[in-house]
Amino acid sequence: MIRSRASLLKTTLVAAVVATAMPAMLFAQTTDAVVESTPVHTGPTSSADTAASISPEATAPDDFYFRAGVVFDWSAQTRFQDEDCSSASPAALYGCGKGIDGAVRSSLGDFGTMAGFEFGLGYAAAPALRLEAVIQYRPTFSFEGRANFNQTTGRQKVSADVSALSGMLAVYLDLPELGLPRLGPFSPFIGAGGGLSRIDIDETHMQFTRTTTIVPGGDRVNPAWMLTAGLAAPLNEKVTLDLAWRYTDHGAVETSQGKGRIVWHDGTRDPLELGLAETSANLRSHGLLVSLRYAF
Repeated sequence: MIRSRASLLKTTLVAAVVATAMPAMLFAQTTDAVVESTPVHTGPTSSADTAASISPEATAPDDFYFRAGVVFDWSAQTRFQDEDCSSASPAALYGCGKGIDGAVRSSLGDFGTMAGFEFGLGYAAAPALRLEAVIQYRPTFSFEGRANFNQTTGRQKVSADVSALSGMLAVYLDLPELGLPRLGPFSPFIGAGGGLSRIDIDETHMQFTRTTTIVPGGDRVNPAWMLTAGLAAPLNEKVTLDLAWRYTDHGAVETSQGKGRIVWHDGTRDPLELGLAETSANLRSHGLLVSLRYAF
């Protein structure tokens, strides 16, 4: 009977020790702490001895993240016009003065819908502050417009294919970290950025009733900037969904100085070569961005 009671007491003590140690073991697993064994002391244990017995491995939050998404932009109305309307050699395409519609001689239109991809590498510098390097690529979109030459009241359709690549450094503020309320599961943010863009334009085709004038393409590197506002929703501990509106000034789209030509539709004349000077138009857009952030 005494032996069974001793065995029962021993079992109870072991269970109590295990129950006492279990929270600490779980804490160590969740925080990646390393618990070191300590020697058994017969005397009182000091606080210094206790601190020395556990050497936790410091863990920091996920400061870096990678972001990838798609962007759908709509361009603002713009004009292609001569960079120097008085240029004679090479010749200005439009020339100085007013067109048939009373506006400066030019081609008025827009770049339509601009779809592309965006990639970013970011760093959470503070609870409310994120810094990000951003690359955007829009593989193809088109300028569609109409010229206003005085020589004809007929068709003056203008079109050209364009692509754009930009790189920016951006700053984002996560507003709930500054005391503003969340919108359900969404966390509002704002941001701004600046950098460079390279815009390539293929040959421009200016279609008239009897002829087509072909203007040489070109490329240009410009300063570019953007403003954005959006909502972020965490999908899990690592992944966040971003939905954002963005306004972007991409800079100028420029046709290069070079040889253009006039082609007669009926083939009655051989193409006529033209030495043309540069023309340019501003490219500005606003649109929607959908992306995913992965913290690491």
